[in-house]
Amino acid sequence: MERFRHLLVAGLTLWLLSASWVGAEQPLEEASEAQRTQAELQARIDEADGETRELLNELRRIEAETRRIEDYCAALAPRLAELEASLGQREAALDGLDETRAALPALNRGLQARLQRWIDQDLPFLLEERRARVASLDDGALPTTERLERLLSAWRSELAYGRELDAWRGYLSEDETRREVDFLRLGRIGLYYLTPDGRQGAVWRVNSARWQALEDGERAEVRKGLRIARDQRAPELLKLPVSRLLEPLAAAEEKRL
Repeated sequence: MERFRHLLVAGLTLWLLSASWVGAEQPLEEASEAQRTQAELQARIDEADGETRELLNELRRIEAETRRIEDYCAALAPRLAELEASLGQREAALDGLDETRAALPALNRGLQARLQRWIDQDLPFLLEERRARVASLDDGALPTTERLERLLSAWRSELAYGRELDAWRGYLSEDETRREVDFLRLGRIGLYYLTPDGRQGAVWRVNSARWQALEDGERAEVRKGLRIARDQRAPELLKLPVSRLLEPLAAAEEKRL
């Protein structure tokens, strides 16, 4: 009986121990599963944080690039406005190009006729050279644009004569006689000649289209002007009658003619 009691106590004890072991094993498994789940969740959070940082960096880069492009466009806007205005002017010019081409021949003829009249009414210097320059414009083989270029070049040459002080030796034909003289030209306002011995000289009068004799003091001024034009004397003021009279002086000067 006593032995049976010991066996019963031993069996009961073993059963309690096994029950305690089984009860403790399940919380351990749950705890381990919870740890794995937490680890996986943390890994996902870390991965999401990395992607977020990359997206933020990309967003900042895009914003910086956008600001740079906006600044560039703002700086470029005035230049684009200028180009647009220039383009508009060119388009307007192209629209009128046909009309300009049609009017160009008449313009050339008008300018050439005016140039010829100017030479005919001007001081009689280098007449052969100047008239030949105008005559060369009558070449019918010249394109219209090239003819205009030559015509403008001829006008520039004529205008340049007005700023020159020139002296040369040549021949003067007057009263069926031909003699060698020294010519002096002061731009377009005065044309003079003086014989080599200095005893005779004259000024060309545009109004009457003839030579008018100079007095002794005026011939001395012409000699002075010839030396200045030939770089033999320093420039200075010359006191000479002019060939082309200014309107306020014309009436008084006509009394002398």
